[in-house]
Amino acid sequence: MRSIKHNGITWIDCEDPGADDILYIQENFDIHPLAIEEFTTPTFRPKVTKYTNCLFLTIHIPLYDSEEKTTYPGELDIVITEDHLITGHRKSIYQLTNFFETLATRGGKRRLHMNGTPTHLLYDLLEILLESCFPRLDHVTEKIDHIEHQIFRGNEKKMVREISVVKRDVLNFRRTLKPQRSILESLSQTDSPLVSKELKPYFHDLVGTNIRLWNTLESNKETIESLEETNNTLFSHKINEKMRFLTLFSVILIPMTLYANILGMNVPSIPFGTSSNAFFLHTGLSIGVSIVTAIIFKWRKWI
Repeated sequence: MRSIKHNGITWIDCEDPGADDILYIQENFDIHPLAIEEFTTPTFRPKVTKYTNCLFLTIHIPLYDSEEKTTYPGELDIVITEDHLITGHRKSIYQLTNFFETLATRGGKRRLHMNGTPTHLLYDLLEILLESCFPRLDHVTEKIDHIEHQIFRGNEKKMVREISVVKRDVLNFRRTLKPQRSILESLSQTDSPLVSKELKPYFHDLVGTNIRLWNTLESNKETIESLEETNNTLFSHKINEKMRFLTLFSVILIPMTLYANILGMNVPSIPFGTSSNAFFLHTGLSIGVSIVTAIIFKWRKWI
């Protein structure tokens, strides 16, 4: 647990809060017991709950797993009182950590962000968390551009897995981001003394930021799906061309096989059977038959 205090406002951040952290919050802050219970219980659904003396929020932040190469939701629980902002999260959220450390070490930033109310500080935090998604989406766009370039360079097979990885990343990003819009809308419309009227337009502006992120995700989703379809078409065309070649090769060899089988019959009168050049004659005839077959295929435009 760590805290920053400035101008009557205290921000307490708990990373992976334990029993001692929860006990400290219960004993030192007048927070509704249900809010404390929700603070300690993981949830997959974002929510905003108004209590008599506090406001409780659960939101999810799109975080990136570099090993799995995909986005996953990082839960952030928030309690707002008249003079405290309390945040709790199981996993490290680097945007929040950077913001917290900046306020802890730079007095100018503390005066800028902590001269209002805890809700003003919450707005600044949510703005940073949302704005940090844009560079991530830019990175996704760069990967999509790379995939497009590789597809049309003939690397369709290699791109099958790359496309799947990007599709999963975009899907998980969408699943995390979309539900947060209702939370931001609730903050801009809530009737609570902890959210002043002057702040409501700012939270509404965050809804606009969420929509811009969503529109970018929609564009990425449509693009990667189109590229997947194109890649599959080109890949299938290559396979069909190989199968067509192998099929034609097999058909052209059929006359040679038939001719060899006829010669293999155990009969006394094989043409040129007594000739010293019989092997070369029959080999030439079988090759000639295959050449004639290939010429007929070419004339019929089958090859």
